[in-house]
Amino acid sequence: MLGARGGWRALRRCPSSIFSSSSFSSSFSSFSSSSSLPREQRAPAVRLRVRQALGAREAAGEVQVQGWVRSIRSQKEILFLHINDGSSLESLQVVADPSMESRDLTFGSAVEVRGKLVKSPHKMQNMELKAESIRVVGPCDTLSFPLKAKERHPLEYIRQFPHLRCRSNALGALLRIRSEATAAIHSFFQDHGYVHIHTPIITSNDCEGAGELFQIETSNETQKSAEKNHFFNVPAFLTVSGQLHLEVMAGAFTHVFTFGPTFRAENSQSRRHLAEFYMVEAELSFTESLQDIMQVMEDLFKTATSTVFSRCPRDVELFHKYVAPAQKGRLEQMLKNKFVTISYNEAVEILKQASQTFAFKPEWGCDLQTEHEKYLVQHCGEVPVFVINYPYDLKPFYMRDNEDGPQRTVAAVDLLVPGIGELCGGSLREERLPFLQSRLQRLGLADTYQWFLSVKNMSWGSIRFGFTAVTFFFHLGRMENFSIPLLRLSTVIRKDSQA
Repeated sequence: MLGARGGWRALRRCPSSIFSSSSFSSSFSSFSSSSSLPREQRAPAVRLRVRQALGAREAAGEVQVQGWVRSIRSQKEILFLHINDGSSLESLQVVADPSMESRDLTFGSAVEVRGKLVKSPHKMQNMELKAESIRVVGPCDTLSFPLKAKERHPLEYIRQFPHLRCRSNALGALLRIRSEATAAIHSFFQDHGYVHIHTPIITSNDCEGAGELFQIETSNETQKSAEKNHFFNVPAFLTVSGQLHLEVMAGAFTHVFTFGPTFRAENSQSRRHLAEFYMVEAELSFTESLQDIMQVMEDLFKTATSTVFSRCPRDVELFHKYVAPAQKGRLEQMLKNKFVTISYNEAVEILKQASQTFAFKPEWGCDLQTEHEKYLVQHCGEVPVFVINYPYDLKPFYMRDNEDGPQRTVAAVDLLVPGIGELCGGSLREERLPFLQSRLQRLGLADTYQWFLSVKNMSWGSIRFGFTAVTFFFHLGRMENFSIPLLRLSTVIRKDSQA
């Protein structure tokens, strides 16, 4: 194993990538030419991922691929295997002598294949592995194994086996997309100079009632006394948001973000409510314009989407073909077009004049429902829509008062996207201390948020960006509602303004 890793490290020192350079084949020329030597004298095989093998441009000798058998077909003079290691949707075809077939070599078994990487004569694949040896690392009992070869299992069936669902094409593709989307979000913030902060997962604040809380107690906590001795001396909860912790950091860093798990205790079974999900929040100081906030929303949206398209084309295509055929055109439209901007007042008027009957009657001063949001997107040409300047009484105390007369509004914005509705929301922050003090006193929160006033030596703006690998890209319904909520990536961006 150490020798194989050493060979791979030597390969990585080549000036070009295995995916695009002819140096790949020359790097292995010494291995190929040594095939006539006794086995103990040959150079060690270089371990490749399936994705690397499929992406190679040139043939290579003495390589090793490990993975799970996705299909097996034995003919009189040749044995065909397809193996996959989770690095790509496509499997690598292995061509072997029938004598290598064994009783344990079945669908689902874990194998290690050594051989030569050669050009494939088949038009649908670039490379294949000509096996010199096949070792079954772990057998699989195909009779009891719930996933079957050459069957497209419905999602309802896969949900019965949460420990095996990642082996299906749909769930495997989704998790690769989530991984790339997560990396794209981190890269976006790092490329724009943000400092990554780890905010607490266990906290004593409820973030202004942002969601129902899971309370933390020790396992030996008893209910004997009406007054509990809390572990932290105060009630503690799983975080619903890192917002308040990050705002403190924004007093020392102009660009900060956090990316971690958050928890909501709403007892809902819809795809829009999960007990556990990952969330990104960011703060940006020295920004005074709502337009600046909207630009960050649009840039992150397009950057993450474009990255997933370029890094996971086959995974994306799988969903566009079998799950949401109309989504491909929608996403292409979103990437090409500038987002539309309308005011809350304009949105209410559009809804009032709609021929469609809504379950919730649109009225000024009421929050927009999902049915309203989807209609507004459709009305504006199926492109993302920014709705700005919401009623003052609808929004939290920290959003900046527009001081705009009888219909009082704040400098807030929501981003609505096709098929989902609200994806992102935010605002400018209120930096004027008299305004903040007055509102906190009216709400009875002056004592609770006294610390908040002490850090307000800058005017802030905020963004909340909901970014789900499930609903954002493919609108997969309740696909993510499993007992272990691994599949949703919810992203909130917060952005702050001027000093």
